[in-house]
Amino acid sequence: MEMTIIKRRLFCEISPLTYAISEKKCIFLRSVKNLLTARHLAASKQEEPLEYLIYKHNSLIRRRLGNVNMALQENKAVNLSLAAPRINGIIIRPHETFSFWYLVGKLTEKKGFKEGLTIFADHPSSGVGGGMCQMTNLIHWMILHSDMDITEHHHHDGLDLFPDFQRKIPFGTGTSIMYNYLDYRFTNNTDRTYQLLVHTTDEYLCGELRADKRQRYKYHISAENVFFSRENGTVYRNGEIYRDKVDCKTGNHIEKKLIRKNHAKVMYDTAGLEIREEAHS
Repeated sequence: MEMTIIKRRLFCEISPLTYAISEKKCIFLRSVKNLLTARHLAASKQEEPLEYLIYKHNSLIRRRLGNVNMALQENKAVNLSLAAPRINGIIIRPHETFSFWYLVGKLTEKKGFKEGLTIFADHPSSGVGGGMCQMTNLIHWMILHSDMDITEHHHHDGLDLFPDFQRKIPFGTGTSIMYNYLDYRFTNNTDRTYQLLVHTTDEYLCGELRADKRQRYKYHISAENVFFSRENGTVYRNGEIYRDKVDCKTGNHIEKKLIRKNHAKVMYDTAGLEIREEAHS
């Protein structure tokens, strides 16, 4: 006799009301935690750039993401331009932690934020302040090239939502955030002071990571074994992301570490992709 196992729904999954209650609870708990740990969170800024450039990267703001309404991309440009000054110049001293939401705060229409692209469950949606993932993606990419420790990082787990369009960094190095309980955080456990510089132009979100001392190591991020596969009729993007640690003085490779393994369900039209068919025994 077959036994049917019924998965019990979470409280937040019962209805829109229970979801809203759960969300407010999470926001409240994170706010209390922030109050208790505020002395450890980076909060001071400096206009003058620190001496040493660690890494810089520019990210195209208006990417064509499948059939997503480009008006949401225009609004994202506005949202990023409003958020960037809240990050720009932030100093992360030894033992301090950077928190994206602690610095940027809640995104509201009153503050000028517009409806932008968001991800809800497993599909594109829209919401006030949408597009902030691009900011945390940029910051995360720079921090991966530093000696600092990433202490909170969420993924759009298991989903490949949009086809590649002028992709410059490997799939799987992105971030997922939601005010304020899904945060992006990193901690400076070095003896250096770091600084983030972020601004927007008409086309790009631009970032620099700087420090008051040189790093001993430099880092290279690479994707390997990247391919699409069809499994039980569903297409997946596969691949591995490695972080290579190199001694700046000697050029010796110290460590090659697997930081992400992708097996993401493709959520867009797969026509034109080169797909490996699953093996049949």
